[in-house]
Amino acid sequence: MDSSSFLPVLVSFRLLLAFIPLHSISGLQHDHQLSSPLTSYARLKEGLWLYGHDIDPYAGGIFRHSPLFLSIFSTVLPPLPIVWALSDIVGAWALLRIWRARQRVGKGSSGRDGLVAAVSLLNPYLFLPSLALSTSTFENTAVLLALMFASEGKPSGALLALAFSTHLSISTFLLLLPVLMLLVTSPVSQLASPQEFRGDLRTACKYAGQFAMYWLVLFGAASVMIGGEWGWLRETWGASLTLPDLTPNPGLWWYFFTEMFDHFRPFFLMVFSVHLAIYVLPICIKFQHDALYASFLLVGILGSFKAYLTLADPGLFLSMFVLFPEVYPYLRHPIVTTLVHIHAALLLPLFHALWVTEGRGNANFYFAASLVMGAAGGMGMVDACFAGLRIAFGDVAEGERDKWAVVQE
Repeated sequence: MDSSSFLPVLVSFRLLLAFIPLHSISGLQHDHQLSSPLTSYARLKEGLWLYGHDIDPYAGGIFRHSPLFLSIFSTVLPPLPIVWALSDIVGAWALLRIWRARQRVGKGSSGRDGLVAAVSLLNPYLFLPSLALSTSTFENTAVLLALMFASEGKPSGALLALAFSTHLSISTFLLLLPVLMLLVTSPVSQLASPQEFRGDLRTACKYAGQFAMYWLVLFGAASVMIGGEWGWLRETWGASLTLPDLTPNPGLWWYFFTEMFDHFRPFFLMVFSVHLAIYVLPICIKFQHDALYASFLLVGILGSFKAYLTLADPGLFLSMFVLFPEVYPYLRHPIVTTLVHIHAALLLPLFHALWVTEGRGNANFYFAASLVMGAAGGMGMVDACFAGLRIAFGDVAEGERDKWAVVQE
């Protein structure tokens, strides 16, 4: 693939899509699969209007975006589709830079640059939410920038991008530990030769303090933006923990808590929230030799189990698969996982239309499709985890496998 000619074509194509008339994509903006109450463009516009008229946008329980969006879109950038297109291009560029850092590619072409960019810019799970003007596009771009700077050994940029990402979506706090590990190690693949963690713990602690400083500065800026009020905490970060809006989405939370008795709600909110966090230490310990791969797996966890899921979340995980071609031969069920993803991608819009548009179905239809999407995400996660561990054994003849024995020391 000729990267020198293909990359400009991809960028031009994405910029061209930004000039589609807004009335032509208004249906996408209200699609529950592409945007959630925390990322909806319609709610963003309403919040900007309230903020411009000196009304607290967080008072009505509708606006749930970060105050940083109020700051950016009311003073720096207009909320136009071209901004989302540029964010997509920056995200693809960051993914390409991560690939080049992992492969130790200098200023020349790696031969796969065009493929890496295409996987990002042509992924329907990513460009459809972007066309719907979902702010999840900016969350994904911030995550990719944090991983890019960390892969290139630039701690200030990585920690600032991660702090910005956590302000946009509190769930990305899960990526703090692998990003710190990546900053003190190498992004080059170590999956085939796992070793103990050799990073400098003191340096990692120093970077953690630097992250805390960036995070507090952004926190102060967000509070100042809305006049020193604290209600935005409950409406933004608190929404991911308490799930006040049960608008349907491709995730697994909304239907469960729709059917939940109020008496049990606090307990299961705690269970669902802790469920996300319990993966961090096991994955970072098991893949301590390859922090970038640990980050990739945690992105997959968020793309399957976070509250207020949109297609952009599993889309980021699927796009990052292109960074790890060394694990492809060791995936156990790639065809089955791909078919389940395709099945879910077909069922979600179909059952959504039957329930919401046609009125011929009910919530069970759409939740069944959400379960298929969750199963597809889980299968991809398990397969990626297995492949990342299996590669250390290399190619083994069938006859030799029977001689293996598992022992515990």
